Amino acid sequence: MEAGAYYLLLLALTGISSTLSFYGDSITFQPAHKQKDGTYKVTFHHRQNGRSSCQDKPLHTCESEVCTSFVESSVLQTDQDDTGQGRWCQSEMHATATVRKNQTSFSLNHSSCCWGSNVDGKTNWTSEAELDLGSRSDSHALNSCPSTTMVSSLRVPQNCFSPIHILAHDPDGDHVRCRFSSDAAAPANFTLDESKCTLSTKGEVDVGVHVFELMLEDFSRKNITLTYADGTSVFRESSDMNSPPLCKVKLQFSMEILPPLSSCEHGRVLPMFLSKTPSHGDVLHATMGQKFKLYAQAKATEASINDFQVSGPQNMTKEFKAGEQGTAELILSWTPQHSDLYRIVPVCFTAETNQSQSDMRCVVVLVTQAALLQGKATVTCSPNKMTVALEKSSMPGIDINFLQLIDSSCSLTSNDTHILAVMSFSTCGTKLLDKGDFLVFANEILSYELPSEVIIRRKAVKIHISCQFPKTVSISSYYNLQKSNYIFTESNFGSFGYTFEIYNDNNFTSKVEAINYPVEVMLLDTIYMGIQADSELPSVTLFVESCKATPNINPENDFSYDLVKNGCLKDETVVVYPSNQKTYNFGVQAFKFSGDYEQVYITCSVILCEPGTPYSRCAQGCL
Repeated sequence: MEAGAYYLLLLALTGISSTLSFYGDSITFQPAHKQKDGTYKVTFHHRQNGRSSCQDKPLHTCESEVCTSFVESSVLQTDQDDTGQGRWCQSEMHATATVRKNQTSFSLNHSSCCWGSNVDGKTNWTSEAELDLGSRSDSHALNSCPSTTMVSSLRVPQNCFSPIHILAHDPDGDHVRCRFSSDAAAPANFTLDESKCTLSTKGEVDVGVHVFELMLEDFSRKNITLTYADGTSVFRESSDMNSPPLCKVKLQFSMEILPPLSSCEHGRVLPMFLSKTPSHGDVLHATMGQKFKLYAQAKATEASINDFQVSGPQNMTKEFKAGEQGTAELILSWTPQHSDLYRIVPVCFTAETNQSQSDMRCVVVLVTQAALLQGKATVTCSPNKMTVALEKSSMPGIDINFLQLIDSSCSLTSNDTHILAVMSFSTCGTKLLDKGDFLVFANEILSYELPSEVIIRRKAVKIHISCQFPKTVSISSYYNLQKSNYIFTESNFGSFGYTFEIYNDNNFTSKVEAINYPVEVMLLDTIYMGIQADSELPSVTLFVESCKATPNINPENDFSYDLVKNGCLKDETVVVYPSNQKTYNFGVQAFKFSGDYEQVYITCSVILCEPGTPYSRCAQGCL
């Protein structure tokens, strides 16, 4: 977008400036295209945030020297606080402009007043977006802008701030940079990872409402040429952040920092999404004229989830269901219309309690004309790898020579009936996702095109594959007190195994050989034990939440004795020894239960976490 080469589409915000406070907005473009007469059809959606009312919203106009026509929809409220507390609401409208063929870009820009009351003292705000209208040499189409949105009200306890992942989906696969807007300073003690679009803190932040104004800009990952209607062209070098962006959209939102909570562990007072919920950044598909549904589930054992906050399109309905043991479920339903065809729809949501909210999850919904073809595939999960078998007969026209995993250096093989892929959890671009109650290892099988190809007759392929492992399991072992013998057994759960081992000393290098069982140990002698995740799973940490002893195999027996509870050592003879992140080595003096009991059973609750995740159970340690 060359300087002086564009005009402005003005926003005449008639109601919000005078009657309502401003709490943020987002602008999303549908893929623009050049029409037969040389004009450009540009459609955008504008969402605005409020609190108790989202009825009085903006009108838009387009200057005649820029547009030959301009049609906008009515403004509809898309979400509100269903508890009646008036904590949030959001509305959406859309407009379609026919832009004259002599334009090289299309812009939206307007400044007004006033932000809602905030600790940063900000009053004026500016809505802004700009789209380059040059045809890309790589796709032979106009550029597609990054898609983003935000729920209307972010609420974070002061002592429980975890990084906020901002949706920044680019349909062209371009590099997206998120930065604080040049005309607005960042709130004190907040930082932004520009490449990951992640908002964090660097110290304590003040309680109260903070205001954020971010700019999302996209840059091609490869060299391209942009060609305009007047025949001129401009070259863009790959990932050149100093060149003008292909598109920029401004995202504005507010965040309330709440008073501290007694606990920051997700799933207790802070709601935590469970594995039924799509991961942040997932790309989902909807078919025009057919009902699309999105399911999410969250849990808070020490608070009541009373609603879900949603940023979504017009006519998306929200259903809330309260479950057992602190769980709640969200069901979003939406039927895309013809005007939504090929639309890229951002959807964000949070689980809400009176005290706080969950982390925000955002996905992108792509609207297609016909239902996507579903092939048949089988995924086999083992402790260290996953194996995928695609049934050829269910996917006619598929070409194995143009398929790859996320890491293209990993190859696929085939036989007469199936296409096969085998990958370990640490290779081939496999990603680790924390889905609350499960750790998920995910990859994709993708089709690709050669740079030299002008046309293709192969069907596009995108197959998501994953293996899930429960984060928390119980493992049991026992020792036999007849003749002071200790006998340990190994337990496996699903496709993921844990082992108890007995060692000769506190070096934990020499295991007691199987032929030496039963091992004779006297009361008050120290027995050295190790719990190990029997896998090569990368980037996970093992945490022992609890270990308790019972005189029989029932771990729920009221007659029990705690060795470890809530991550804390309860028996004064327990000593934990240094070990790697997937091993827990400890020693304890041998004991027996009073009464006529000959055996002691030990049951431990073991949790797997992603290292470096703030407020995970592993990061909490002893509570």
